Amino acid sequence: MNKILVVKEIEYEGLADLQKVSQLLDEQVETHSIEKINWKNFPYKPQVHFKMAHNNNQIWLKYIVEEETVLAEKTRTNQLVSMDSCVEFFFDPLGDGNYYNFEFNCIGTTLLAYGPQRKEREYITPKTIEHLVKVGSSLGKNSFVEKKGGHKWEVTIVLPVEILAHDPGIKLKGLKSRANFYKCGDATSTPHYLSWNPIDTKKPDFHRPEFFGELIFE
Repeated sequence: MNKILVVKEIEYEGLADLQKVSQLLDEQVETHSIEKINWKNFPYKPQVHFKMAHNNNQIWLKYIVEEETVLAEKTRTNQLVSMDSCVEFFFDPLGDGNYYNFEFNCIGTTLLAYGPQRKEREYITPKTIEHLVKVGSSLGKNSFVEKKGGHKWEVTIVLPVEILAHDPGIKLKGLKSRANFYKCGDATSTPHYLSWNPIDTKKPDFHRPEFFGELIFE
């Protein structure tokens, strides 16, 4: 099953900061769920939702998560944030099998690489990521050990198309792409692997562009 998401264009003059982006997404964009459990050995299902839009050749994303525990140990760009409480956006702009894996832990630490499959990834430089990608988390920026007892957190993300380093000059308006959205936490006390579009593999594997859904940018 291939899900289809129409990415709304939000009209806003000037450059919106993260707070304004979060507000506009809440006011104008429908909420989608990341709720598919693809592997029975990992049944834990936190409540995970996201909102997505585009403006001025930027992708705007917001994740809203409710989970039993949160973990945030990674603070350096391109560390393995998937070990922490993590949300991800895998994006194949041209639908040709080459995709970017954007990964964000719950304090906004970012990993970004590009390629056609798991074993052939080219990391975007930390300097480029830190210059172009804007991320704000309701949990702040400081690392912490795992906290239990139930937690809700949000992360808002702005991705200018310049971060798509292998697709120079790309325009979002009218673009038809492929993507998937994920929630994971490899090193949490309850490892979990949720996806937006279903994945048909024996073991958890997000690096499977053949299971991406469709994105249609207005």
